Amino acid sequence: MKKQMIHHDEQLADSNCSEARHEPIWLANADMNDMDELYTANILEISFRQWLKEAEELDIFDNALILCNAQGRILRLAGRSTISGGESESVQSLAGQACRTLQQQSDHGITALPIMKRSEKGVLAVLAIVRPDSHSGTAVSMKAAALLYRSIVYRNFELSLAQEQLHQQQLIEKEAGRRETLFEVARRLHDQNDVNEVLNVLLMDVEDLYPHAEFDLYLSQDHVNGDERIKPLYFRHADHDIHAQAFLAGNPIIAHDEAGMVQLAIPMSGKQAVYGVLSIAMRSGLWEESEMSAFIMLADTAGSAFESGKLFEQSNALIRELQIINEITKRLNQSLRLDEIFQFAMNELLTIFKADYCAVLQLDKDTDHFHIMSTNLREGIEEVFSTDYGFCGIVYDTKEPLIISDYAVTRVVDSQLMDVTASRSMIAAPIMAGTEVAGVIMVMHQSPNFFSYGNYKLLQMLSTHIGLAISNASLHAEVRRMVITDNLTGLHARHYLNKQIQSRQRKDPCGSLVLVDLDHFKKVNDTYGHLIGDRILVAVSDVIRSCIRETDIAARWGGEELAVYLPQIRSEQAYRIAERIRSRVEQDTHPPVTVSCGISEWTYDDEKVSVETLFNRADVALYEAKNNGRNRIVVG
Repeated sequence: MKKQMIHHDEQLADSNCSEARHEPIWLANADMNDMDELYTANILEISFRQWLKEAEELDIFDNALILCNAQGRILRLAGRSTISGGESESVQSLAGQACRTLQQQSDHGITALPIMKRSEKGVLAVLAIVRPDSHSGTAVSMKAAALLYRSIVYRNFELSLAQEQLHQQQLIEKEAGRRETLFEVARRLHDQNDVNEVLNVLLMDVEDLYPHAEFDLYLSQDHVNGDERIKPLYFRHADHDIHAQAFLAGNPIIAHDEAGMVQLAIPMSGKQAVYGVLSIAMRSGLWEESEMSAFIMLADTAGSAFESGKLFEQSNALIRELQIINEITKRLNQSLRLDEIFQFAMNELLTIFKADYCAVLQLDKDTDHFHIMSTNLREGIEEVFSTDYGFCGIVYDTKEPLIISDYAVTRVVDSQLMDVTASRSMIAAPIMAGTEVAGVIMVMHQSPNFFSYGNYKLLQMLSTHIGLAISNASLHAEVRRMVITDNLTGLHARHYLNKQIQSRQRKDPCGSLVLVDLDHFKKVNDTYGHLIGDRILVAVSDVIRSCIRETDIAARWGGEELAVYLPQIRSEQAYRIAERIRSRVEQDTHPPVTVSCGISEWTYDDEKVSVETLFNRADVALYEAKNNGRNRIVVG
């Protein structure tokens, strides 16, 4: 039973193999198309040459053999080098008849035999023989040769179809591989958030994909990468530069030169703009038109990735700028002292812009000159500049920020700051107080083209916040001055003097107080009026200021009484200062008035010396001077 089953399986297998052997493959049903005449003629001629070699022993080869196409036109001649004009006409005539009748045609020693297609519905070609005399075996030999020729034709046709299919398959596989590679390149490009990395990946991958080509990338934006193949795009000679033309038109351009090279210029476009041009150069023999779509897709992908990288870069830059502005604003507002604000602003600007030098200038409206308030410039440079001098003069006139790429090349104006520091790049911005220029910020570097347009815009924003901080500090200083200053005399107020004496008594070893009182001041007011009295009080205050040091403190004690505190001064020296005040008042006032002075002192040896005690002593001494005839000085 087991042997019968095995025998049955063997029979079934043999049956399947037999069916497989007899199953016609698709080539067996393929036939030539009349529409492709050049393709058919080429196969017919190649097959004709092969047929001549394979059937050369047949007796028909002693005669003239002629190959004609399905329209009767002569394609090839063998056996003889030429045939006469009459023979040629007869051959074409008989070949035409054979094509129409699908039968062999003979006349005057010429026989034309049609070679039928596989489908038997048309003529593939016509074989004709020109023989000088008839021969009984010629017709048989010719039919045999015709069948051989037909088999050779279809063998070549099938081979051609197979080669074409193989070529198509290779192209499909090549295109699939290229698409897969391009997809991977596109993925790698879009994985990058950094513009430099996008450009590096683009050039590296196209170099791997097309090692036989040379690549360059022309960018329309200033960009420092370090790769020599990344170059700036210029438009000076756009009519003769295919890269500029491709950028402006937004379309790829192909150019051929006399050296046999193909030059491609393909725009690198994003959704918002064209950012550059991918330049490709290769030998003409290596260029295939089918690759253009791949290059365009690659350039578009790179443009999209470049645009995303730029947006990411700009977003980060904007975030950094906002953080910088926020931090600087917060720190500027922590101080209300002008000197601290100027110094802090200068230091921060040097750090933010990585600059070599910085100067912050403030306008003095009284003198109409700019004064350097803070700088890291070396000593010896002038600290005062006119409002019509140099770059600060330009900013003052225009009220606009300024950027200088290369001072050595474009010397718009003379600038001592730029010359002394050997700087070539500069950005400057006005410090505004309302609608008026209150100062100028100048940031400098010794390298040309150092500052970007982004730096220029950032300084413009920072200068606004620095200006607000300076205005706030100035207003605070003015309010504070008004609080601690007497409006009439310009001297300090009494409460300010008290606080300063208390502060000095905690750290100084000694000090003296001088009380100054105008003699018969009520009589002056009654005689000349209060306006003149106020003017005399101001004049006496000016005399006091001119006779004391900057560290001394003069104040209006009340009414016509004035006070001067002299830190670290004993009564003997205080007396000399008071005498100078007394004599100057008598000489410099009109109408002339006199003053009486009382002096008191304190030292660290004294016990419980307070401000009140000091004033009481001076007041007692002043009272004594008044009682002893006035216009005199008494030390308490």
